[in-house]
Amino acid sequence: MHHRLPTVADVEAAAARLAPHLIATPLLEHPVLNARMGGRILLKCENLQRVGAFKFRGAYNKIVQVDRSRYPGGVVACSSGNHAQGVAAAATLLGVRSAIVMPADAPAMKVARTRAFGGEVVPYDRVNEDREVIAARLCAERGAAMVHPYDDPDVMAGQGTVGLEIVAQARAMGAVPDAVLVACSGGGMAGGIGLAVKATHPDAEVMTVEPAGFDDMARSLASGERERNAKLSGSICDALLAERPGEITFAVGKTVLSGGLVVTDEEVRDAIRYAFSDLKLVVEPGGAVALAAILSGKLPTRGRTVVGVLSGGNIDAAMLTSILSAA
Repeated sequence: MHHRLPTVADVEAAAARLAPHLIATPLLEHPVLNARMGGRILLKCENLQRVGAFKFRGAYNKIVQVDRSRYPGGVVACSSGNHAQGVAAAATLLGVRSAIVMPADAPAMKVARTRAFGGEVVPYDRVNEDREVIAARLCAERGAAMVHPYDDPDVMAGQGTVGLEIVAQARAMGAVPDAVLVACSGGGMAGGIGLAVKATHPDAEVMTVEPAGFDDMARSLASGERERNAKLSGSICDALLAERPGEITFAVGKTVLSGGLVVTDEEVRDAIRYAFSDLKLVVEPGGAVALAAILSGKLPTRGRTVVGVLSGGNIDAAMLTSILSAA
C-alpha cells in the first residue's frame, strides 16, 4: 500500500486549523520534580486538553477536511476510549454525525462521555465480533468516512501539533529539549511530535514509552520491521495496547524516533501517585508512562532538559482511588 506520509508542513497546517478550538495546555516545570531528577523536567499537560486527552487534535484535523458531499453520513471510528471521545467532540463541533464502535465491556465512564460529546455508540462483542467489519459496514451503509485512531496522515498531523507547542513553550522558558518522551499505542502522536520537534531541534531524542509486554514500537524501531505483541490485553495502560505499529506511523517513526522505553504497571502506578500528590495532576495510566519512565530512571536526566507528554487524564474514580490508597 502506498500512503501519503505527513510532513512538518502538514503539522503546521493542522495547528492553524486547531488554534481556535484547543485548550492551551501548559508545559509545566515543577521545582520538586527538577530537584528529584537533577535536571529540567517539562511536562506537557494534555490531560487538561478537551476530552481529557490529546486525541481531540487528530480527530478534528481529520474531520474538518472530510469532503461532506462525498461522505454525507458523517464519520465512523473504532475506540474503547479517548479516540472515541475526540471523534465525537470534534464531529459535534463541526456539525457532523459520528458513530463510534465500542466494545460492550468498555468502561462505563468512557461510553457515557462519548455519548455526552454527541457520539452515537455502537456496541460490539469483543470476543465474537470484528469491530473493523462493523465499522466498514456502517461506512458503506451511511456514506460515512472512517477516522482511524493513528494510521492516517491527517490524524498524525493533528497529534503532532503537541510537538509544535512543546518547542514554542520550551523556547519561551529558555529551555532546549535534549529528549522528548511520548506515550505510544499505534504511534500517531509519537511520529507527529517527532516531525515537529526534529524540524527545529534535530539533535533532540524523541522516544516512545510503552507498557512492558506491549512494546511493539520499541522492538520495531530496534529491528526495522513492524513487530507484533504476543498479547492483546494485560496491562493497566488500556489506552496503549495496539497490536503493532501502523504502516504510516512506523514509516514516519523510523525517520524521527530515537528508540523506545518500557515501563511496568507498578512504575505507572507510582507515577499516577506522584502526579496526584506532588504535581496536583490527575493522569490516567496510558497518560502517565512518560512520567513513569522519567521517575524510574529509564533515561539520563541529570543536567539535561527532558520533556514528558502527559497524554491523558481519563481515569475513573474507582481506579484512581485504589491506586492512591495502595501507596
